[in-house]
Amino acid sequence: MNTNLGRRSFLKKSVAAALAAPLVTSLEEYALAAEGTPARATASATAPKVTLPTGTIGKVQISRLICGGNLISGYAHSRDLIYVSKLLKAYFTEEKIMETWAQCEAHGINTMIFVASDKQALSIYRKYRARGGSIQSLAQVSPKKNNLAASVQEAVDAGAVGALLVGNEADAWTREGDLDSVGKFLDLVKAQGLIAGVAGHELRTPMAVEKAGLKPDFYMKTLHSTKYWSTRRPDQMQEVIDNYSIDNYWCLDPEGTIRFMQGIGRPWIAYKVLAAGAIHPKAGFQYAFENGADFCAVGMFDFQIAEDVAAASAVIAATQNRDRDWMA
Repeated sequence: MNTNLGRRSFLKKSVAAALAAPLVTSLEEYALAAEGTPARATASATAPKVTLPTGTIGKVQISRLICGGNLISGYAHSRDLIYVSKLLKAYFTEEKIMETWAQCEAHGINTMIFVASDKQALSIYRKYRARGGSIQSLAQVSPKKNNLAASVQEAVDAGAVGALLVGNEADAWTREGDLDSVGKFLDLVKAQGLIAGVAGHELRTPMAVEKAGLKPDFYMKTLHSTKYWSTRRPDQMQEVIDNYSIDNYWCLDPEGTIRFMQGIGRPWIAYKVLAAGAIHPKAGFQYAFENGADFCAVGMFDFQIAEDVAAASAVIAATQNRDRDWMA
């Protein structure tokens, strides 16, 4: 056999196969392509063809899809991939963050979430507003019990339209039985003219808040199906206190969450709806909105925004007649 001819034939076939194959280079892209989503989406410079619906909490009009802040701040859950936060911080330069917010606005997302104590994020947000950006913010607040007012003031100074008690703190205070501190936080936020919310990974958090007779303007509660490969196994379903140390835990009891929220007449922002990228957006949004969520907060890269908005808009249009009334 002529070795050169054999190698030449092999290379010729390989090049032909590569040219015939779609431009899909990762497992994520294969999954998206299988769902009919283009593998390599680019940000559109033109106005989108879809209209993203809005809802109202208090006097604040909010897009039903909200831009999460974890990716932008580099706090993304990464399971056991130790480089992800550094990668995110390298990708999300100051200009890229502002570009992402601009893409959100271009596609109808009028609200984003950020950590009130994140000075870098606040600085970038102020620069973005100074350039003419108008996206509004909900501030995640992680206060000290002995100085609640100072943390609330951070949200006010940031120009936020609302403030919410971050899930880890709300879960911890609930486990401690300290609903008084939760109530004081809500009162301080409302006294500043902001809408006030409570977040929680654990179902007992909103249950305890309701039982205590507190009146948040909205809840943020995790929700997603368990139909993804890396979901927790039945033998892992023990109670988890530190959700940062076990990185595939988002919503321990989705069915219980759906049942409980069915009877709660308050707006509900669902988060972790894509299980940190393990669930396709179309499936995640459908599960959340069909089962009662009024809004979804999702961390997004700039190149995901157009497709996420299109998917969410289609799902919302198809789920107007659902078991839980729209509360916002």
